[in-house]
Amino acid sequence: MTDESTPATDEPTGEGVGTLRQDDAEREHSRQLSLLPPESPGEIPGYEILSCLGEGSFGSVWLARELRTGKSVAIKFYTKRRGLDWSLLTREVEKLAVLSTSRNVVGLLDVGWNHDPPYFVMEYLENGSLSSHVDGGALPVSDAVRIAKAVARGLVHAHGSGILHCDLKPANVLLDREGEPRLGDFGQSRLATEQSPALGTMFYMGPEQADLHAVPDARWDVYALGALLYHMLTGAPPHRTPENEARIRASGQLAERLDAYRSLIASAPPPTAHRQVPGIDKELVRIIDGCLAANPEDRLPNAQVVLDRLERREEVQAKRPLIALGFLGPVLLLFAMSWIAWSYVPRAVGKAGDHLAERALAGDEISAVILADSIHRELRARRQRLEEVASTQAVRTMIREAEGLSHRELFELIEESSGRSDELAAAYAAMNEAREETDRRLRAEGRTVDRSWFVQDSGGRQIYRRPSRNRRDQPQGTIGRNYHWRSYFHGGSSDLDRDIPVGSTEIRRQPGVSAPFRSEATGQYMIAIAVPVWDEAHHDWLSGGRQGDDPGEVLGVLASTLHLSELLSHWEAMVGATEESSARPDRFLALVNVSRSGDEGVPVATLLDHPWMTEQHLRAVPSEEELDALMDRLGLDRQTAAELKRLREGEIRQHRVRDYRDPIAREAPEYAGAWLAVFAPVEDTPWVAVVQERSNTALAPIADVTNIFYQAGLVAILVFAVLLAVLWYLINRASA
Repeated sequence: MTDESTPATDEPTGEGVGTLRQDDAEREHSRQLSLLPPESPGEIPGYEILSCLGEGSFGSVWLARELRTGKSVAIKFYTKRRGLDWSLLTREVEKLAVLSTSRNVVGLLDVGWNHDPPYFVMEYLENGSLSSHVDGGALPVSDAVRIAKAVARGLVHAHGSGILHCDLKPANVLLDREGEPRLGDFGQSRLATEQSPALGTMFYMGPEQADLHAVPDARWDVYALGALLYHMLTGAPPHRTPENEARIRASGQLAERLDAYRSLIASAPPPTAHRQVPGIDKELVRIIDGCLAANPEDRLPNAQVVLDRLERREEVQAKRPLIALGFLGPVLLLFAMSWIAWSYVPRAVGKAGDHLAERALAGDEISAVILADSIHRELRARRQRLEEVASTQAVRTMIREAEGLSHRELFELIEESSGRSDELAAAYAAMNEAREETDRRLRAEGRTVDRSWFVQDSGGRQIYRRPSRNRRDQPQGTIGRNYHWRSYFHGGSSDLDRDIPVGSTEIRRQPGVSAPFRSEATGQYMIAIAVPVWDEAHHDWLSGGRQGDDPGEVLGVLASTLHLSELLSHWEAMVGATEESSARPDRFLALVNVSRSGDEGVPVATLLDHPWMTEQHLRAVPSEEELDALMDRLGLDRQTAAELKRLREGEIRQHRVRDYRDPIAREAPEYAGAWLAVFAPVEDTPWVAVVQERSNTALAPIADVTNIFYQAGLVAILVFAVLLAVLWYLINRASA
């Protein structure tokens, strides 16, 4: 039993045979021999002795050429016979002869026992022993596994022939011209049936082999094969360190050294250097660990199992590209399908959203047109009622007879508390009755009653108002005041300056709707539906077919007032803007006034009515100036105002906005975001009716479908991933 530098026997060594590594002295001796003229120990018929390859304690090895074939061979001469165990030599030759048919064992060609000196002829392997290759460092994983497989095949053949090598190490593995390994030096080998011990080489033999009474076991060669593979991968055999070598050398006699070796292997942790080798895989690590198990019971049982494991590992590695392709293929398909889904589903959803938005806008357009037409018809119906009342004699009597009366006297006439029973009192009573009759009709039809009725004389002085006051703290309210500057009196498009002199304005001669004005009581926008009160001559002119140039004289103006919000309330339920939804309505009505600003006539669009423009919000503004500033801020943008001007003037038939921004959002964040809006002009007014609804509410079905698509996609990906993981696990188990 020896380590790599200490042969177990004194057999000759050489580069061609490579049975044992030479120490420094032997290498120096070989160098000296190479400098001397070759002196062959003898001639062998049929062979030409060429040069000495090496010399050992039992003789020398020579390179020769077979004369018949010219093939190079190695001839081992046993020139030093003293102490030579001829029985061991005979057994080695016999075992080489048995294994000569193996491609992985050095072939025995001839034997000359009767020759002087005795010899036997073997194959000559030009690349020398494996030890000369591993001395330069670790081998690549692929080369190490290839050599280990070939050695394992040689061991399988030997074990199958009943022969255990018992001394496997790099020096006993030779490489042929193609680099294929051959198993050599069976000097320590034993038959499987033998009971005599056989010592191998330190750090290549299992701990149970380091015993002078050990019985040969196939697992000895398994351990040595694992140590050989470990050495090729890491550059050193397992457990060999300078400290361990010194510990063994210090043990003294052979038995003590063997005991120290056994204790060292048994107490040391399993070697791990092979685990850090770049490119090594888990299965190869497990194979090496299985070979190097210190306990023979835990070790792989024989070389055939090792070979099967190595071949199975190669099969698995060969299948890995296909397995990876089988894994990556579905994954790539999933990515492709996901890319298609993520690319085209949003497009499809976008188109569906466009169609749904168009349908919503079409529905809103119908609502806006109906709303605009309804407002027009409502204003016309109220105007016709006023014209009917204005044509009565009672109104003309009021205007003519009330001249010169104080505001208190006018108030008492309205309240029918004056105590008078003349024609003027009867006229005021008739006007009150006309107002009450109108209110009864409106209530019966479910329509909003007027806020007030009032009459102005030709100078703009208010001589009648019902109700007579807005608040209890106003004893006579507005009665007796002059409002000649209001548009409902002069018929202009806007109010004039309050300080304009009385009599400098002309009285309206056509019925119409006043410019919107803010209520002093609520701050909300109001309108007045005003009709002129003509004298009797006008009625004669009308009944006469409007002949002549004098249609008569306008005596005054009869008007009714109404909050714009009340004008729209009858239709708000139709579009969902009910009181319950007013906190954050998703669909509602609004009204916009379109006018021109300044000398340049820049279109201006001002909100007249909106769900947010309630009495509560507007009365909270502390001053008239701040209220004016607020209304300016709530104007629509210039582009929208320009489009609404074109709509009012008939240049375009409709105006739809897919991404409308409500100006109220500047004051109330709950109105922020995108809206669908449709605008429709109100005939005979400068107004535009608006129906708007939240874009995300209108497109909620599309959002729901999109969420379903994405949820289904995520579920599909999750299911696919689980199935792929299970499939991968099963494939790995099947290929393990």
